[in-house]
Amino acid sequence: MSQEATILLIEDEPEIRRFLRTTLPAHGFRLHEAATVHEGLSAAKAWNPDLILLDLGLPDLEGTEVIRQVREWTATPIIVLSARNQEQAKVEALDLGADDYVTKPFGVNELLARMRAALRHASRSADSPEPVFSLGDLMVDLGRRQVFVSGKETHLTPIEYKLLTALIRYAGRVMTHRQLLKEVWGPLHVEEGHYLRVYMRQLRNKLERNPAHPRYLVTELGVGYRLRTE
Repeated sequence: MSQEATILLIEDEPEIRRFLRTTLPAHGFRLHEAATVHEGLSAAKAWNPDLILLDLGLPDLEGTEVIRQVREWTATPIIVLSARNQEQAKVEALDLGADDYVTKPFGVNELLARMRAALRHASRSADSPEPVFSLGDLMVDLGRRQVFVSGKETHLTPIEYKLLTALIRYAGRVMTHRQLLKEVWGPLHVEEGHYLRVYMRQLRNKLERNPAHPRYLVTELGVGYRLRTE
């Protein structure tokens, strides 16, 4: 991932804009700014950014309109910056195609980590898929459908493996319960949340050193799950 990535910030709060105007260039990013949905959509088309940071509460329209329109023509990563703690607002943004969300107020290190993860995912998606996924003591040979923990092969059921590979495809990104249920069980099962809870527990028991405090398979409370890459 190049640290010369171009970032589009769509945000109307002056304090946050000033903060990120200082912080992001100091970490090697090029920054463009917009304060409304209409300005943001115009800037997205003009600059074709590598990543969009998006506030949901904009003065002209809901920020979700940016997600809807941008997703019609590009897969550019979108990270929502939201002061809204309601789970439904987060789920709606993610289901529309946002890659991640960060709740305000946020720490700069958390934001930068989420940005790096989103940019890495976009880079992997643009290239040929990696035949082997490695993360800490976890290794998944996607070509041979083999999973190793600390060098020892671990047997997964077909559903467990399908759930793990769905999370790998979106590593670093929050996946909602509905997205995972649709990916793994199909569109007729998007309301069957108990399926997901049971299989996630089984997967953690096989892959995590301490399933009660998972290192890799992280719960985003009330929203979904994320395969942590940091």
